[in-house]
Amino acid sequence: MTDYFVQAFIYLVAAVIAVPLARRFGLGSVLGYLVAGVVIGPVTGLVGQETVTLQHFAEFGVVMMLFLVGMELDPKSLWAMRVRLLGLGGLQVALTAAVATGFAWSLGMAWQTAVAVGFLFSLSSTAIVLQTLTEKGLVKTEGGQSAFSVLLFQDIAVIPMLAVIPLLAVSGISAIDAERGHSSLSLVENLPGWAHGLAVVGAIVLVIVCGHYLSRPLFRYVVQSGMREVFTATSLMLIIGIAALMSLVNLSPALGAFLAGVVLANSEFRHELEANIEPFKGLLLGLFFITVGAGINFGVLAESWHTVLLLALAVIIGKALILVGLAFAFGIRSSEGWLFSLGLAQAGEFGFVLLTYSTQNRVIPADTAQMLSLVVALSMFLTPLLFIVYDRVVLPRYQKASNEEVEPDEIEEQAPVIVAGVGRFGQIVCRLLRANNIPSVALDHALEQIENLRRIQLTSYFGDATRIQLLETAGIAEARLLVVAIDDRDRAVRLVRHVKQLYPAVWVLARAFDRGHGYELREAGADDVVSETYYSALELGGDALTAMGVHPERARRMTQSFVASEKAHEDQLFNAWRNIEEGIHFSPRYGELFMKLDESLGHAMREDARRIEDEAPAWTPPRNNG
Repeated sequence: MTDYFVQAFIYLVAAVIAVPLARRFGLGSVLGYLVAGVVIGPVTGLVGQETVTLQHFAEFGVVMMLFLVGMELDPKSLWAMRVRLLGLGGLQVALTAAVATGFAWSLGMAWQTAVAVGFLFSLSSTAIVLQTLTEKGLVKTEGGQSAFSVLLFQDIAVIPMLAVIPLLAVSGISAIDAERGHSSLSLVENLPGWAHGLAVVGAIVLVIVCGHYLSRPLFRYVVQSGMREVFTATSLMLIIGIAALMSLVNLSPALGAFLAGVVLANSEFRHELEANIEPFKGLLLGLFFITVGAGINFGVLAESWHTVLLLALAVIIGKALILVGLAFAFGIRSSEGWLFSLGLAQAGEFGFVLLTYSTQNRVIPADTAQMLSLVVALSMFLTPLLFIVYDRVVLPRYQKASNEEVEPDEIEEQAPVIVAGVGRFGQIVCRLLRANNIPSVALDHALEQIENLRRIQLTSYFGDATRIQLLETAGIAEARLLVVAIDDRDRAVRLVRHVKQLYPAVWVLARAFDRGHGYELREAGADDVVSETYYSALELGGDALTAMGVHPERARRMTQSFVASEKAHEDQLFNAWRNIEEGIHFSPRYGELFMKLDESLGHAMREDARRIEDEAPAWTPPRNNG
């Protein structure tokens, strides 16, 4: 028992240390998990053979992930993506399998083994790709949706691949011990083909029917118990039961979980299910990535590192070229096409399943399987780096090219007020100025924002407001006021600094993202700084006081006192922040100042409350209807 605790502690420590570091350096959590696995496995030897068993257990995280993905869709959405699901996904699997089969056959492998290798490398990593797309907020993009369609088809394609592999047995290849693979328990193992087919159809129908008709009464019954842990247990029971049923009929558990998720997409319990499953999914996926890193055999890798590396690069480059061609054929252009191509250019976790199954059925020799498993693991290990290439090389070039394709507008008007940045914040400023007949000129380097302003007939021009030449054309030398509402912290600070250096007479109002950004703007020379959330938070805070029984007039006066108190101590807060930035004082000094500020504020509000209660009209506090 002690060994299990020690092993669990090692895995958790590795994840806790490596993943935050990887995220801090912009490398993504997946690469952090992989590196953690390499460190505790091949490098230090802290974990060993149990990684194979753990990997089979951790693959259940993929099942949970597809269940959650299914709940984000509904049958109509699934039908709408049928062209890319069948066309794009089908062509990707077929073309990649054919090319990989031909390449393996040219290396002297038996044609049966070459076909199995083609199956192996036609699949991509659902776990890594979907996890990374979700982290980066790219799931809803065209490239992300196309990648999801292909991944879903690949998961479906695993079923016929598993059915075909036993038919490819090669004489002279010995089978490995079945205990290394997944459980051999099956309800359809000795059935004829037609009965096997009926069992598969029956399992799918059972998942759909039970999910639609029985899940709601079950969850209502559980909710009535009032015990959250029972609801969590029921959620896990549902997914584990579906996975077990799919395994018994030799179907992909991930596919069954996905179908169940689609069926429950419109359930009133959807959000509660997501909240209960999400933590388990995250932990199991993290454990899976760690086991991939820990399972790399450095002995074999050291002996044949050049072969493994060349094969992994061949897989990535070959799949990327095929995906680029498909992206072009299906109209996935510009950066979306690169996201689609780079994101899927690796082998996947189901490759380990196919390798084990192929060696058990005498299709791939054991020594070849060991080499191929390293190629699969290395291609997965390199995938986060491909996403980094997309983020830091591909995307900036397309964004730059997109901006350069549209020349800045020729500014024909000048006004006493120039508004730099017309997103959700700057638009309100422009409308308020127009409502009071104060002329203004708006500048933004996002063309869609300019088009939005033109639709409501506000004077606006496309161009980068941080370019001083553009500001001069807009009349900054004669302007009385510059409003800085740019959606970029650093560019906003640079703009304020440049304008105050060249045109110190211009009054500069700046939007800040938070208190620290506000101090940076103030230090750059801004005459007045407003946090974008400050006054909305004050209003909500006043509503919170009212909801707790405070008289509305008293709540209004409290918020006014809060603002006045902060303004009175603004210089102290600013100097404290500056000292922290320069390393003069430790941050608790800053926190103590806030504590004293809130104490004095509370004293002032209590003194003011007595007068308010006497002067204000009668009022009844709101009642909680819950």
